[in-house]
Amino acid sequence: MPSIDRSGAYRIGNRSVKRVGYGAMQLAGPGVFGPPRDPDAALAVLREVVASGVNHIDTSDFYGPHVTNQLIRQALHPYREDLVIVTKVGARRGADGSWLPAFSPQELTQAVHDNLRNLGLDVLEVVNYRNTGAIHGPAEGSIETQVSALAELQRKGLVRHIGLSNVTPAQIAQARRICEVVCVQNHYNVAHRADDALIDELARAGTAYVPFFPLGGFSPLQSSVLSEVAQGLGVTAMQVALAWLLRRSPNILLIPGTSSPVHLRENLAAAALDLPEQAIAALDGIAAQASTA
Repeated sequence: MPSIDRSGAYRIGNRSVKRVGYGAMQLAGPGVFGPPRDPDAALAVLREVVASGVNHIDTSDFYGPHVTNQLIRQALHPYREDLVIVTKVGARRGADGSWLPAFSPQELTQAVHDNLRNLGLDVLEVVNYRNTGAIHGPAEGSIETQVSALAELQRKGLVRHIGLSNVTPAQIAQARRICEVVCVQNHYNVAHRADDALIDELARAGTAYVPFFPLGGFSPLQSSVLSEVAQGLGVTAMQVALAWLLRRSPNILLIPGTSSPVHLRENLAAAALDLPEQAIAALDGIAAQASTA
């Protein structure tokens, strides 16, 4: 079983988590909608996640909806003391599987209660407000009402820490005037590096950055460079992408998701992958090509 200890740890709020975590989204059915084809296999993956030493699981009650949280509860409850479950609110699912905004204070409050019930918790450790202004990238606009609603739930003891997802630096600054922001979850990878400056600013502030889509947004040329590096090292493209993220900044926490035990072990093994300087230069060249294109 691969060890993730080499990647180190970082803090989310007052909790220390290992830098390689797990994203539960893919445990739901096709399109992140409905139950998995093999619920027993999903439960087995979750149990292996925790047995591998992972103590940071990312989820949401709109995955399924309700499916992944119910699987997490069935597989892992009562939870290990060091396990940090991070969830997110701000969207809901239509009857046809569509993704719909749900960010009124009433909807956010209902989502927090849904997460509490389905996870079997009295308090949620971290709740990310997922800005739904755009699908795969942030859109400017005030999030004061939404963050204030979560801060009120925090004061009531239902939420311990608040984070943000799919947001801009201006929105982070706005949220910080309302409450402490313990993590930011945005689209970022070796090809999509719009958040470079933000990551460095968050690192100086001691705030965790949690990238999603480690292989998302690549052009065919960029993918070929990544594949060539992976082939040269005898590993997968995903492992290279994850190892590069771990090297990028110590405040980066990974949440790769999979429903496959084989892919889970491959993802976790990225924690011990050392990228040679030649490989790093080739990977950094991906972003340089994108900026001049």
